[in-house]
Amino acid sequence: MTFDPAMAMYFWGFLLLYGTVMYVISPHARTVSGFFAGTDSAGRPANAWALTCSIFISWIFAKSVTNAANLGASFGVVGGLAYATYWLSIPLAGIVIYWLRTRHGATGLVPFLISKYGKLAALSFTLAILIRLYNEVWSNTAVVGAYYGRPGEWTFIAAALLFTAVTLFYSLKGGLRSSIFTDVIQAVLLVAVMAVVLFAILPAHGPARLLAAGEWRLDAGLDLVFVALLQVLSYPFHDPVLTDRGFITEERKMLRAMIIAGVLGFACIFAFSLVGVHARLEGLPSGNNMPGAVALAFGALPYLLMTIVMVMAAGSTLDSTFSSLAKSVGQEMPLLAGRAPGPRAVTIGMWAMLAIAVFGNLPMIAGTDILKATTLSGTMVMGLAPVFLLAPFVQYSPWSFHFAFWPGVLLGVLLAVGTIPAAWGIGTGKYALLLGTNVYGLAICFTGFLIPLALQRFAAGPAVTTTGR
Repeated sequence: MTFDPAMAMYFWGFLLLYGTVMYVISPHARTVSGFFAGTDSAGRPANAWALTCSIFISWIFAKSVTNAANLGASFGVVGGLAYATYWLSIPLAGIVIYWLRTRHGATGLVPFLISKYGKLAALSFTLAILIRLYNEVWSNTAVVGAYYGRPGEWTFIAAALLFTAVTLFYSLKGGLRSSIFTDVIQAVLLVAVMAVVLFAILPAHGPARLLAAGEWRLDAGLDLVFVALLQVLSYPFHDPVLTDRGFITEERKMLRAMIIAGVLGFACIFAFSLVGVHARLEGLPSGNNMPGAVALAFGALPYLLMTIVMVMAAGSTLDSTFSSLAKSVGQEMPLLAGRAPGPRAVTIGMWAMLAIAVFGNLPMIAGTDILKATTLSGTMVMGLAPVFLLAPFVQYSPWSFHFAFWPGVLLGVLLAVGTIPAAWGIGTGKYALLLGTNVYGLAICFTGFLIPLALQRFAAGPAVTTTGR
């Protein structure tokens, strides 16, 4: 994108101002619990309001806002509903984590997996979430870069890398405490700016016409709605940005925050998809950055406002990604080796942040499609659905985990490389094969999970009962 030099200064200046302000206001985490669990200097956990804002904004990814608008442009409100459906993951995660904490005293997903399915299962799960965190880096920095240039251009790459650097800078200062604190500010600002953007764009057609756009057919985006409903069963569990926040406050406060954040997130994403619906009604050509295209059609100032929206959304996700990675590497990986985290856990976590900031941007530089970060990763972890949803029926069964988890991973890889047979497709829409893979894949994963449990019960023999006269 090219503007006159004065306007260009505003765009680049905003990135620098954003990073400076976030660093100045971010609290410094002086304790391990502050860095990894978000407690304040007195050891108190985040309050309910802060937790709700943090969950809400951390899941309003920049790539999600962009994908919602792109799908709205392609399929009308059906596309927006499809992407908003993923936000049902948050209440589901809250219910499952509530059960893990109140019934099993779980302090995290990794310790729980070790107790139910063994260390190898927990290691496999950890590798999956590391891939997830890796994807979160490039898929969000690429969205920011797209407001400064086209993929591959120096302005695109420079903006994405500058954004990464300023976010890393304040994340190193406070870890999860810094992330939660800045999330509250980012949430308020993002909602305010998004409201201005929507107010400027949406009245052109009116609510009735916007909500009537789209067709409820499998080949018109409804197949992706079904994909989202299926992936909700497993998607939240491989996202530590979400699940880490499920273990840092009292159980009921956590559950309430998850439900409210999920409802707000669903509404926010669906509302923003109407930007794409507007583009559809205006006859703008579909593309990979419909929010930017719509804003640019209104001029430089709306485009700057849209840039602010994306930077806020991406920043809240990226700082959470850094803090989640630090916890995974510094605190949870030692548990897989059978030892407690050492005194250098925070330092190790900080080095992990730096490493993923560097290597996590390689796909962004290569120009990978950001929608793949959601749909393909969601397919690869479909096996986590029975692992967590059917956990009440398990005493200790490592094979149940592996017979459920690895078939899902295999199917996700086969889908990514294009070797799933076309006969698996359901319907004739763009996402027919994705839908079929998720339907049949979930059936395979649930069956795989149950087979070892059935064999255990068979080996134990029938229960013996006695009656007296």
